[in-house]
Amino acid sequence: MNASTDALSTGALVNSSQVPAELLDSIEVGIAVLDRNFKVQVWNKFLENHGAKKAEAIIGHSLFSHFPEIEEKWLRTKVDPVFNLKSPVFIIWEQRPYLFKFGCNRRVTSAAEFMYQNVTMFPIVDKRGNVERFCMLVYDVTEQALGKRGMEHLNEELKTASRVDGLTGLYNRRYWQERFDEMHKLCVRREKPSTALMLDIDHFKRINDTYGHQAGDKVIKMLAALIKRCVRETDLAGRYGGEEFAIILNDSSVEDAKIVAERIRQLAQRLVVEHEGESISFTVSLGLAQFSPDFKGAMAWLECADQALYEAKENGRNQYRIYAAPGAL
Repeated sequence: MNASTDALSTGALVNSSQVPAELLDSIEVGIAVLDRNFKVQVWNKFLENHGAKKAEAIIGHSLFSHFPEIEEKWLRTKVDPVFNLKSPVFIIWEQRPYLFKFGCNRRVTSAAEFMYQNVTMFPIVDKRGNVERFCMLVYDVTEQALGKRGMEHLNEELKTASRVDGLTGLYNRRYWQERFDEMHKLCVRREKPSTALMLDIDHFKRINDTYGHQAGDKVIKMLAALIKRCVRETDLAGRYGGEEFAIILNDSSVEDAKIVAERIRQLAQRLVVEHEGESISFTVSLGLAQFSPDFKGAMAWLECADQALYEAKENGRNQYRIYAAPGAL
C-alpha cells in the first residue's frame, strides 16, 4: 500500500462533507482528524476496534489523555511541518514500530505482540488556505514487518552458521583464519603485543578408542566451553581442526598469555566429563608465540605457536611452552 497516494485519496474523503461516515468506517485504515490542540474530531471504526476506544468517548478529548504510550513532545514536534509547511509527515515502522500500542489479534500475525504501523499525517486546508486540523492515517503493516524481520533473522542465522563451528560454538577454521589475518595486519601497523596460542587435547585418540566418538565430541565441546570462559570478547578463539584450538590473545604480551594458558591447563585437568556412566578426565598441551615484526606473514606467526605446542607434547604433555625465536623467520 502506497502511503502517500492513499493519503491524498483519503484526504479528499475527509475534506468532503458529502461523504457518509459509513464509508470512512468501511476502510481498513485507521482515520483520525485532530485539531491544533490534538483534540480528536474524527475516529473511525478501524481505530475503535483496535484501540478499544469508542468514537463518542474520545471525540472532543486530547489524544494524549487516552493514549499515554504516545510521547506528547515528540509527536507535537513531528506534526509541526503539517501546520507550518502544509507538508505531509510519515512515520514508518522501521523507525518506530507503532504510534498506538494496539494489540495484534489477526491469526496470520499472531506471532506479533502488537500491531506494526505506518502512519501518515497530512494537513486539512480550509477555504481560506489555513491549516487548523490534520488527518492521521494508520496502516496495519504487521505482516510485512514480520516478514522482513523473519528474513533478517534467517539471514543472520545463516551468517552465524557460516562462521561458527557446529559442535563447539567457537569460530570455525575458515572464519577464524580470516579474522586472524586481519588481526595480524593490525599488529604489523600498531606494533602492540598480541600472542597466538595453540592447544590440543592430550591422547585424544585414546579417548575416542576407549569411550567412542560421541564421548570424544563431548570432551571437545566441554573444553570449548572452558576456553570461552577463559578468554575475553576481544580475543579470537576458534576450533582449528579435530581436537585442536587456536586463540589470539589481543593486546596481550606472552607474560599475560602465560596466565591464560595456565588457567586453561589447570581447569582442563580438573574437568571431568560424564558419558554413559563413565567419568572421563583429560589434559591439554599449549604453545604460545608473541607477535614479532620479524615474522614473515600471519602463518609464520601461527606456525611458531604450533612449534611451541609440539615442544610441550614432546616434553611430557599437560603443560605450555613458549616459542623462543632464534632470529627472523
